Amino acid sequence: MKYELKSLPYSYEALEPYIDAETVKLHHDKHQAAYVAKLNAALESAPEFDAPECMRKLLSNLSDVPEKIRNAVRNNGGGAFNHVFYWEGLSPDKTEPCAEFKEAIERDFGSVEKFKEEMSNAAVNRFGSGWAWLVLTKEGKLKVVATPNQDCPVMGEIANTCGSTPIFCIDVWEHAYYLKYKNLRPEYVKNIWNIVNWQELCKRYKEALKK
Repeated sequence: MKYELKSLPYSYEALEPYIDAETVKLHHDKHQAAYVAKLNAALESAPEFDAPECMRKLLSNLSDVPEKIRNAVRNNGGGAFNHVFYWEGLSPDKTEPCAEFKEAIERDFGSVEKFKEEMSNAAVNRFGSGWAWLVLTKEGKLKVVATPNQDCPVMGEIANTCGSTPIFCIDVWEHAYYLKYKNLRPEYVKNIWNIVNWQELCKRYKEALKK
């Protein structure tokens, strides 16, 4: 069995005017698709790790992956996983944080606006390509972290995010915004907040609390 490119949860143009249809199409159909294809190619030599039903499990146990393909799985598996997580965290529909999630944000950041500011700063100041993440730590606290390249919190110690569960992410690879925003990453990050799928984030938060 092979990993498959997961379809977008909305149309290419659904996130406009904040993310344009051309960027979404290129981002999903070319960049994300390439990560999936390269992950499958890497796993051809290790079919025992070919388990399409659980990419999170694969990335959570990278130390078990044969060393000769570990970096390929890390980079391409991370790219495939991160993008699904990214798209599903966005929505063309107007949503609001549920009470339980909002209370947790206010507890750990002071306010929703302060959380947005900290998350935005992490995204804007991530040097080079990478991601900003909101995670739930093993102590049950919400925290903002940033990872390089295609690393993600589910990789644990390998990504220096031991014990944390991802709740939300912002992609700051240039292909995520350059067609529309050129070099103005802060503008892209600012506009992300107009299309956050707070309902999905609430769902992720509640599920993470159960772990």
